[in-house]
Amino acid sequence: MVTINELQIENLKKVKAVKLEPSASGLTVIGGRNGQGKTSILDAIAWALGGEKFRPGNPARGGALTPPNLHVELSNGIIVERRGQNSSLKVIDSTGKKSGQRLLNEFISTLALDLPAFMHASENEKADTLLRIIGVGNRLQTFDRQEAQLYSQRTEIGRIADRKKKAAEEMPFYPDVPKEPISAAELVRQQQEILARNGMNAEKRHDAKRLREAANMAENEVIALERRLKIARENLERAQADAETAEKSAEDLQDESTSELEENLRKIDELNTKIRSNAAKEATEIEADNLVQEYDDLSDKIKNIREQRDALLDAADLPLPGLSVKDGKLIYKGQPWDGMSGAEQLKVAVAIIRKLNPECGFVLMDKLEQMDVDTLREFGAWLQQEGLQVIATRVSTGDECSVIIEDGMVKSDDPEAPAEEIRQKAPKFVKGVF
Repeated sequence: MVTINELQIENLKKVKAVKLEPSASGLTVIGGRNGQGKTSILDAIAWALGGEKFRPGNPARGGALTPPNLHVELSNGIIVERRGQNSSLKVIDSTGKKSGQRLLNEFISTLALDLPAFMHASENEKADTLLRIIGVGNRLQTFDRQEAQLYSQRTEIGRIADRKKKAAEEMPFYPDVPKEPISAAELVRQQQEILARNGMNAEKRHDAKRLREAANMAENEVIALERRLKIARENLERAQADAETAEKSAEDLQDESTSELEENLRKIDELNTKIRSNAAKEATEIEADNLVQEYDDLSDKIKNIREQRDALLDAADLPLPGLSVKDGKLIYKGQPWDGMSGAEQLKVAVAIIRKLNPECGFVLMDKLEQMDVDTLREFGAWLQQEGLQVIATRVSTGDECSVIIEDGMVKSDDPEAPAEEIRQKAPKFVKGVF
């Protein structure tokens, strides 16, 4: 990774003359009061390495007799300079060969020079940057789209199922009625069959009565007509036998009642209403159960997509342990961007920028006032562990600062030292200590 070994700045914005050798890794804090030139140092580095798009609107220091002069030495042996009235760029590699901005662009990350561009991006843009870096953006978007569609479908089905359940619960139920509606024509047919059988019984009773009368007449005829006694007795015996048979048959006959059918006919509309109500309730309950099953099936599909999505991210080469993407947003240690501390946001940003261009080993940061001293130490230790170099500014003159800028120059420990000596002397920093 390429880091900054040394930088010299003269007459740029509020900087008079500053020479620095930042720590090779870890945190180098440029401190000082407001308006002393701290941010001008970062602007100078960005202009020197990032090209004309980072050129300040008015780079020359007010009142300076000479134009801005920038000199940056990188760890890969490349020297970058901007000198003269036009501040033209000169890039010299370790072999002495001259080159230009194209060579710098190969290992310099634009976001390393302009961290606010990442910090102020939308949450979706931050997540897209990470997904593009690790190469899973398109596949993850497919999973997210499928999950969103299934979730929306499942939500609507769940609502319908709830409505069906509530509707079924509010429907009346009649336990003692048949499942199928009853036909009035069928009841009439049954009634007619009973009436027909009763008519046949009446005919048999009439026949029995008629035969009894015939027997009586025969008996009278036997008495009256002795001459025909033999014939009359035969007729009598035959008539008596027939009568006895008919009477025995008639004794066993019982008429069927049509009262139940008549009552059913009278109540058929009410009964069928109850039957149809029970059928509707049962159908609604079945429909609700089917919707619940469909809801559960969609939940399983959503779970499967989320597992595939998590597996995709787990297998990806993420730049920071605990960093992930969920619902199109960055997640670090379970927290979204606005739930992270300022230090965590910076750590995530630095890790992503480093991953974006692994050759670029430094990041510029402005305004580290959001971190207390303990957090600064933790952040610096993490940077050193990762082999990353951060050059940052902080409105402070405390011991946590690696160097103090005052009136556009590095503040000397010796207040009596000449300005030229102060300008030429470069502070030496111990790695990771500030």
